[in-house]
Amino acid sequence: MKHLLTGVLSISATLAIAKSPNVIYVFPDQMRNHAMGFWNSEGFRDSVNFTGDPVITPNLDAFARQSKVLTSCQSNFPLSSPHRGMLLTGMFCNNSGVSTNCVANRPVSDLRDDAVCISDVFAAAGYSCAYIGKLHAHHPTPNDPDRPGKYVEDIVPAWDAYTPPERRHGFDYWYSYGTYDVHKHPHYWDTQGRRHEISQWSPEHETDKALAYLRNEGNVRNPDAPFFMMVSYNPPHSPYRSTEDCPEDAYALYAGKTLGELLVRPNADTTMTKAPSVRYYFASVTGVDRQFGRILNALDSLGLSDNTIVVFSSDHGETMCSQGTNDPKNSPYAESMNVPMLVRYPGHIAPGIDTQLLMSSPDIMPTLLGLAGLADSIPSAVEGRDYSARFMGLEGGPALREGTLYFKNSDGAKDSLGNVVSYFPVSRGIKTARYTMALTLDKKTRSLKSILLFDDIADPYQQHNLPAEENMEIVSQLCALMVPLLKEADDPWYNERILPDLLPYD
Repeated sequence: MKHLLTGVLSISATLAIAKSPNVIYVFPDQMRNHAMGFWNSEGFRDSVNFTGDPVITPNLDAFARQSKVLTSCQSNFPLSSPHRGMLLTGMFCNNSGVSTNCVANRPVSDLRDDAVCISDVFAAAGYSCAYIGKLHAHHPTPNDPDRPGKYVEDIVPAWDAYTPPERRHGFDYWYSYGTYDVHKHPHYWDTQGRRHEISQWSPEHETDKALAYLRNEGNVRNPDAPFFMMVSYNPPHSPYRSTEDCPEDAYALYAGKTLGELLVRPNADTTMTKAPSVRYYFASVTGVDRQFGRILNALDSLGLSDNTIVVFSSDHGETMCSQGTNDPKNSPYAESMNVPMLVRYPGHIAPGIDTQLLMSSPDIMPTLLGLAGLADSIPSAVEGRDYSARFMGLEGGPALREGTLYFKNSDGAKDSLGNVVSYFPVSRGIKTARYTMALTLDKKTRSLKSILLFDDIADPYQQHNLPAEENMEIVSQLCALMVPLLKEADDPWYNERILPDLLPYD
């Protein structure tokens, strides 16, 4: 009788797992929210106060009509590594371990081994977990599997990194690398640590691997368990200089367009040296759209669509000649911070546009876990908010934030070898439904160096920096909103009471 009962319980547990939704999270690097064609179509253009980029994205356009689409998902620290740290851990950059971009001479920035990541939670719940593509969340160390004691690249300092099995946080299928920007000649390390040199556009190759995983070729996952798969494309991240960086046929769609026809945002400077790269950037966006479409088609053909949560997002945006800056990211501008957030879960999430939810990078992890029915398993250390109830149209759930924080850190102290061992919290700011404000410190004096202040309703392209001294009532209101958010993020500005004359700390 005992054995029979055990067998019944085992069958019940298996059935419960089988009913759990699969989760696929696709996030190309450096893709701004504006670079999706549907923003210019009926049903979407009236929800935003900007003109969408003239990009060709038929698969995303169709997917958007099946999904909940956010107008304001903000990458709090719009730089690859910090966003990825927040995405994986649900903690802000001060606590995820990833304080700025990961490179060999910055041991200060490294995904914490003791953090419970989203993949750890899914794995503990019985999911098969796969990571495919760019990671860029670990401090590179000399741990090349093929060259013990050496980095995986000879560039000094090394940027690319190999992630050993003990640092994969529950991912049992691995086909990844740190960061490497040669789009048509990428390389990867597989689950066993073997290196693969590829001559194929990286999103296409990574999609091939994702489709093989969905089909379970080689028996790489438990066919009776749900799966969690992250697909991290590098493009449309730079370089975007030639057709060596993007699909040639996608480039042909934009090659005959003038810069004025492509750089339609009125804050874009078509005379910048970088301006012609917009053709390659948009070609990469179109190429990513095609690969995303292949994943969606595979889900349909395998009968998996109805029980799979699919998310399309990015880690940060791309200024692409807006604001006159050559820095594509790492700024409080909308082109840099505002990223796509499209979530499809048939029968559970009603398609539509949410213009009120201001989502932050750390909110993604707990929200995905909540959507998958794992809200009770969200780690206590998570600082993001679980907005799954809102996505599913249910009562309850946490209050919406009145704003999202902006972070920017720079290198701090260095040791005797020149390695960065601390960071300096150079800028903090806030994005609300109406305003964007960023406060920047002088690194030597820790005094206020500058204030950026934009009325994003009256000035959607942020062309007019409002003088702070003439708008102190607005500045004061925004500073008051920042303080509880800084406290929630356990941020150095709150803990060290930075700029106390402006920020009303308790």
